[in-house]
Amino acid sequence: MSPVVWRKSSFSGTDGNNDNCVEVAALPDGRIAMRNSKHPEAGTVYFTREEMAAYIAGVKAGEFDDLT
Repeated sequence: MSPVVWRKSSFSGTDGNNDNCVEVAALPDGRIAMRNSKHPEAGTVYFTREEMAAYIAGVKAGEFDDLT
C-alpha cells in the first residue's frame, strides 16, 4: 500500500494563533480523506469522489457561508 500524502489548504494560515488546518488526501481505494492537521488523532472523515465533488460545489456556490 502506498503512503498517504496529506495536502493542507492554502487558506489554513500560518500565523500560529489562527491556524485552521484542514488537510485532505487521496486514498488508494479512490476515497478522499479529510482531517484537522493540528489534531490528526481526533479522527478522519472519508468521502467518495462524488461526495467530495458535491461538497466542493456547495462551498463554491456559497451554501455554507453562514457557518463562518
